[in-house]
Amino acid sequence: MAGQHFEVPRLEGVSQEHFMQHLYPQRKPLVLEGIDLGTCTSKWTVDYLTQAGGRKEVKIHVAAVAQMDFISKNFVYRTLPFDKLVQRAAEEKHKEFFISEDEKYYLRSLGEDPRKDVADIRKQFPFLEGDIKFPKFFKEEQFFSSVFRISSPGLQLWTHYDVMDNFLIQVTGKKRVVLFSPRDAQYLYLSGTKSEVLNIDNPDLAKYPLFSKARRYECSLKAGDVLFIPALWFHNVISEEFGVGVNVFWKHLPSECYDKTDTYGNKDPTAASRAAQILDRALKTLAELPEEYRDFYARRMVLHIQDKAYSKNFE
Repeated sequence: MAGQHFEVPRLEGVSQEHFMQHLYPQRKPLVLEGIDLGTCTSKWTVDYLTQAGGRKEVKIHVAAVAQMDFISKNFVYRTLPFDKLVQRAAEEKHKEFFISEDEKYYLRSLGEDPRKDVADIRKQFPFLEGDIKFPKFFKEEQFFSSVFRISSPGLQLWTHYDVMDNFLIQVTGKKRVVLFSPRDAQYLYLSGTKSEVLNIDNPDLAKYPLFSKARRYECSLKAGDVLFIPALWFHNVISEEFGVGVNVFWKHLPSECYDKTDTYGNKDPTAASRAAQILDRALKTLAELPEEYRDFYARRMVLHIQDKAYSKNFE
């Protein structure tokens, strides 16, 4: 049994005012076409990036298989000069490699000190700054990070959520993106912010039977498309060609809601982390009871959470 499938809506020529007043409040994914992104969509070829980036060292993920898994960590971290990374990521087979001749490469740019600094393409790749314009659909003070990404053809990233709103700008190449609503979290077999279900197109339903209930939202991105991914929406990204993308994250909530140590945009808000710790303590307390009582009071707690915390407004 497969879950419901939906196409992510595509809209062309959306103004900042229309987006903020009518589309943004719906908190649903949307592909925006025809946004002025600057010259990057035509300029960022393999040759141009190789020449512009030069020998700047970058830290990358290298995987022997197409489906990258951040739970089992089925990849290694390596360092390459930027020009070499671009050349290798654009190849199907490699003369030079770390693991195998058909290994996959993935760059997710980092801040100068990844423990303290967020990624910002304008700071880490200043030679590209003049080529790209970010959609000005949020206030400058809400800006959190801009992440430069390069993917080998066929590479698939694990399903995960971020805690901030996000524009995924597809600069060159094609991507297929599958998204799942935050409301379907209970069907995704989560480990932290990530789903254990790697093969979303042909899942092992004996192992993950509830996954078939998850509603699936899908879109194909081509050069120049911008996908709005609201905070907490799960997304799985497949690079159908060698491609370059830039994610722009911004703070949807007041700044004080977010974890001050978060440089990736994926640590739960501080109130959510505190609530999880309190729940862990409550469950340890329940464990002092015999099984029959523990079961009864745990069910009452679930009902209490449903009654007090679940929203009826989101579908």
